Amino acid sequence: MSGPSFWGQAYEIGLKDLRVEGRTGEVLNITIPFGAVALLLIPLAIGTDRPLIASIGPGMFWVVTLLFGMLVTFRQSATESSANREMMVLLGVDPAAQFAGRVVASVLLLLVFEGVLAPATIILYNPDPVEGWAILILVLLLMAVGLALIGTLASGITAGLRSRNTLAPLLVAPLALPLLVGASQTYEALAQKSSILTPILLLLAVVLGLAVVGVLTARFLEEASR
Repeated sequence: MSGPSFWGQAYEIGLKDLRVEGRTGEVLNITIPFGAVALLLIPLAIGTDRPLIASIGPGMFWVVTLLFGMLVTFRQSATESSANREMMVLLGVDPAAQFAGRVVASVLLLLVFEGVLAPATIILYNPDPVEGWAILILVLLLMAVGLALIGTLASGITAGLRSRNTLAPLLVAPLALPLLVGASQTYEALAQKSSILTPILLLLAVVLGLAVVGVLTARFLEEASR
């Protein structure tokens, strides 16, 4: 009798990660409140210069999403041990399915994170309204998928290393820069009513490239971490 399919394995891995989050509440109870506090600090420091606050609001949202999104994607490595990895090998779970399941779980949590911080940014910074909310929703989705891919890939690269909590952010920050550039330039293009094709293509290229690299290297990274 054959075992679960690729997507069946990915579903179970993602469900396991979400159950762990449901028990710990790390994202909902810690990361999201700290992200909201980070957004609040800048208006308090600037004061009553409303035009300046409104102009930097979207940029602050993307930066906070990037920095705190790392914490969301790294949460899986905090509970993962060599024993967990060995158990997955003994169960015959496809490493690519593990990668896909963890990415999906991280994407869902990142969308919740973005969904809470976006209204907070509007309230705190009152940015100038722009047309194209459907495009912004697409950008939020691509940003979440990109960060989830980078974080899961970085966790796989640093698995088994004592200094993984230090090395992982060093890997994520440069890889996430194209996401930050693409998201911010898309918003600027919408505000100026210019073409959004280039930044959207940049985001899509980064996401697709990371997905291919993550799936192709999943087995190699699993073997290297043992």
